[in-house]
Amino acid sequence: MLKIHNLTKAFQNHVVLNQLSLNIEDGELVYIYGINGSGKSTLFKIICGILEQEEGEIQLNDDAYIGALIENPGFLDSETLRYNLHFLASLKKIATKEKIEHLCQEFHLDYYQHSPMKTFSLGMRQKAGIIQAIMENQNFILLDEPTRGLDKEAIDMFCQYIIKLHNEGKTIIIASHDFLNQLPFDHIYHLKNGELLLDENF
Repeated sequence: MLKIHNLTKAFQNHVVLNQLSLNIEDGELVYIYGINGSGKSTLFKIICGILEQEEGEIQLNDDAYIGALIENPGFLDSETLRYNLHFLASLKKIATKEKIEHLCQEFHLDYYQHSPMKTFSLGMRQKAGIIQAIMENQNFILLDEPTRGLDKEAIDMFCQYIIKLHNEGKTIIIASHDFLNQLPFDHIYHLKNGELLLDENF
């Protein structure tokens, strides 16, 4: 699904990613951990084409369809959850009303509420961000700190849904401070000093 070779990214004189390499096969569930500023979000942005690297190569399968939650999910804050999700869905016309409504039910969000997104808690915004990353049946899913703001019940629900997607053959990378021991990760990596190190002892 993904091959990264000698990826380097710097901001001014600070090297965030240093000759980083990574291979991820179809259907793998991968966990990346590291301190704030270690480059997790930067790596995801480069994979998605939001940022450009200084050096290195990225190869994605031709059929890769990326769904991503990176940093704080951005929405039209004066509009409702339903409006925001349908606006995003209208761009590619893949997700149906029924699919979006079902995912809102799964993540305990009220699809029909009239409150604007600016009234949502951090956890509610995170759930909405997760939904937009998976609602179009994306087969390559990048989730950056997806459990931020979620309570224990919501984290358990999130993990159950990730297992479901993993069993469907989706390729998933989760970058987080919180290790989710409910999830059957295929590989675990530590992003440190710009390098991605396979963690065999986690």
